[in-house]
Amino acid sequence: MSALKVSVLVDSDWASGSLVDDVRRGLGTHPLRLPPKWLYDDEGSRLFDEITRLPGYYPTEAERRILLDHAADIVAASDATTVVELGSGTSDKTRTLLDAFASAGRLQRFVPVDVSEQTLRDAAAMLADRYPGLAVEAVVGDFTLHLGHLPLNQPGQTRLVAFLGGTIGNLYVEERAAFLGALADTLEPGDWLLLGTDLVKPVDRLVAAYHDPGGVTEAFVRNSLAVLNRQLGADFDPGAYSYVPFWDGHLERMDLRLRADSPQHVTIPGADLTLDLAAGEEIQVEISTKFRPTGIRAELDAAGFETVELFTDPAGDFGLTLARLR
Repeated sequence: MSALKVSVLVDSDWASGSLVDDVRRGLGTHPLRLPPKWLYDDEGSRLFDEITRLPGYYPTEAERRILLDHAADIVAASDATTVVELGSGTSDKTRTLLDAFASAGRLQRFVPVDVSEQTLRDAAAMLADRYPGLAVEAVVGDFTLHLGHLPLNQPGQTRLVAFLGGTIGNLYVEERAAFLGALADTLEPGDWLLLGTDLVKPVDRLVAAYHDPGGVTEAFVRNSLAVLNRQLGADFDPGAYSYVPFWDGHLERMDLRLRADSPQHVTIPGADLTLDLAAGEEIQVEISTKFRPTGIRAELDAAGFETVELFTDPAGDFGLTLARLR
């Protein structure tokens, strides 16, 4: 019989308060920015799920391929007995990794971390049923804020933290350094990190992945304005903005923006904020940094992690880096 425990670190007012803080910080100064985590309301999550199945959007299936091909290698290379997943959602892809740990007789504990309590509870219950004897200790929290609340190692245990999906690419370089540093401070020497990163590739493939002919990605990005209208009483006209995705070659990242087609006066009562956008002014909604192996290794090294191996899919589109805290 599996043991299931759920720790709730965010209260019912957390999301609204965090949204207000992010909007004031991002839209209260120039350049205008919106944190990408607010893309994922129910509609945004539905649209993103649709995006992952588009022919030109390769990251999801590339990462799944790596896990199918190399999960056993990851288990063999590490000595972990606890798997922690940050931003776990439904833990769909992670089951491949958990299966490999279970097959090796090494899966003792799973710690999924996500801000969506119901999604987390449903996934945790499913996993507790799937793996008899597994201790599931779910944490309802924001991985950028609550790393210090991760369950500690028990005697004889070692943790492997899985941060998949290329999500780290949504963070600016200084945010990545802060996140990796905070993670290193939370872990113990000998603990492991499995980091998913999208890799640099020809620009036409990158742009195509974020500008599909059916406009699903555009709808996904535009939905961020609908979130502000609904949650904060804003009066954005989503149709008054053009979707502008482009490749930033200097920073090697995709940059997804909304550009005002004409002058816009916007009030956001819930954040006590008023915006005046000139025609052509842009709101940066999401970045997606692409990485080179040397860059991944350097960022991990600066945070105290030693890279052990980089696993890629056959096409070399995506990478999973296994690193150990020194």
